[in-house]
Amino acid sequence: MLIAIKIGSNVLTRRDGTLDFTRMSALVDQIAELRQRGNEVILISSGAVASGRSEMSMPAAEMDEMGSVEQRQVFSAVGQAKLIGRYVDLFRDHHIHVGQVLTTKDNFLADEPLQNQHQCMAAMLAHGVLPIVNENDTVCITELMFTDNDELSGLIARLMGCQMLIILSNIDGIYTGDPANPASQLITTIRPGDDLSRYIQSERSAFGRGGMASKYATATRVQAAGIPVVIANGKRDDILTSLIDAPATTPHTEFVAE
Repeated sequence: MLIAIKIGSNVLTRRDGTLDFTRMSALVDQIAELRQRGNEVILISSGAVASGRSEMSMPAAEMDEMGSVEQRQVFSAVGQAKLIGRYVDLFRDHHIHVGQVLTTKDNFLADEPLQNQHQCMAAMLAHGVLPIVNENDTVCITELMFTDNDELSGLIARLMGCQMLIILSNIDGIYTGDPANPASQLITTIRPGDDLSRYIQSERSAFGRGGMASKYATATRVQAAGIPVVIANGKRDDILTSLIDAPATTPHTEFVAE
């Protein structure tokens, strides 16, 4: 089975924005386990901008002097190097080669670059290389940007014909209300045609551009393409293997493809 796994910034970072190496290591261990069982994985990883921001530790005054676009370009350039370097080290322990794929929205709008991306990742998978995909934030600004990496993960899942898309957030899935409210209930199954827009919170995550609204929009599009989508909490221990081994007892929301 070919699985696309998207890991959000709030999963990979601590509250202060620094990379959570312990969490990264645990997720890498689980991805390695999935591969050992015969699955193929494409990883769509956020975290570059948040990592770069914490790495540089710029004074507030210097931050204020930079425009928002300049901040994103600088932080992503610094943070992406740190992020991919950490992944290389962690996957090396499992004897897994990884390859970096940085892309832009333009690459999904024309046939030739779209086909080039497909051929590149297909070749990587054929030779046992795990693709790690992220938006090229150093050159993507304004209209060139994806809405967020949720959108990117959906495009990758459809482009590569994945059998499943797993989106890891910092909550268990979609709730009937505010997840912090004990009265809210986790919605475990969403079938084609179900309209849950009234339950979707508009708030965005602390370190990423996305939120549950973007995850819901991406999941419904991917579901319509015949690919099941799971939204789950990436901060839960053994979340990836639990979703495969014990889905009935693992909190999550599944968009069922029929």
